[in-house]
Amino acid sequence: MSDLSERLPQQFFATLVKNVNARIAAGHDVINLGQGNPDQPTPANIVAAAQQAVADPKNHKYSLFRGQPDFKQAAADFYQREYGVTLDPETEIAVVAGSKSGLVELPQIWLNPGDHILLPDPGYPDYLSGVAIAQATLDLLPITAEHDWLPDYTQVAPEVAEAAKLIYLNYPNNPTGAVATPEFFEETVDFARQHDIKVVHDFAYGALGTPDKRPVSFLQAPGAKDVGIEFYTLSKTYNMAGWRIGFAAGNKDLIEAINLIQDHMLVSVFPAVQEAGVAALNGDQSSVASLVALYQKRRDAWYQAADQIGWHATPSQGTFYAWMPVPAGYTSGEFSQLLLDQADVAVADGRGFGDYGEGYVRIGLLTSPERLQEAAARIGRLGLFA
Repeated sequence: MSDLSERLPQQFFATLVKNVNARIAAGHDVINLGQGNPDQPTPANIVAAAQQAVADPKNHKYSLFRGQPDFKQAAADFYQREYGVTLDPETEIAVVAGSKSGLVELPQIWLNPGDHILLPDPGYPDYLSGVAIAQATLDLLPITAEHDWLPDYTQVAPEVAEAAKLIYLNYPNNPTGAVATPEFFEETVDFARQHDIKVVHDFAYGALGTPDKRPVSFLQAPGAKDVGIEFYTLSKTYNMAGWRIGFAAGNKDLIEAINLIQDHMLVSVFPAVQEAGVAALNGDQSSVASLVALYQKRRDAWYQAADQIGWHATPSQGTFYAWMPVPAGYTSGEFSQLLLDQADVAVADGRGFGDYGEGYVRIGLLTSPERLQEAAARIGRLGLFA
């Protein structure tokens, strides 16, 4: 293989799955809280729309290279309705096969080898894949509890800020569950303008706040479209993770860059899946409200059960994750392995998300409240918490 095979980072989640499956194959009842794979079915109206679209022969041909107009219009209408953001469906929307593909593609078309990109630490591990493929220079943007898991731009060295061409952000945040404020996004626009940086906001968990507090979109900040884009995926909002459909919205130059590289990599997404996406974005949104309520019920169950064993953390305000501190005397990796080996509970090692993830593990709240309570009880029996 080429040198690229040596540059690519180890696939963190593939290793986690391998370890969990080995434990299950040995006959253990593992409660897998390590992954971020939605466990609920896609809403019935979306499935019905897909079934009808799959049967239509017009969808058996290649898609238009840059996506179906109906889907792009639905995406623009969704942002107008949900966030009050006006978008041109032709020049400010790019269809992607799930937001991961766009996030990995963009550095390849926007950065030359050696160009600088700022990534959050801890952050979604697959951002690193795009950096490696583009042969870009990585600068880390630490996010810490002391600053509510938001970057502190005043701590970015001037030479780092001046060198950066892209900055990636992600709120609600994976892995910490933190949410951004309108004021933070306004600061981000100012920072980007000052240093001529383009912003890429990963809004994968955009629908998954709490019943009382809805996450804000980066594009709601004044001037956001001048400096950046936002990736929105249907994977989490509508439990369509396996369908691989999403879009980028915002800055015309970045949208054109995504469209250009995708012209050479794929002929957009299966048209029937895009029709299902139209049904999701334009249809009844009650399933989204029910999903938010479900995840809140699971959050409550997890944090209450964790408190009972003396394992305390600030509850997350978004996503379906809990970011939990590791007990004294253990690294994140040691603690994660201990839970798998002695409690049959799989969690994600915080170091898998970056150096600043050390001292934490990520819990995926993607099982029933009863199963979450059982996981906490098993961990409690290890006697690790005061």
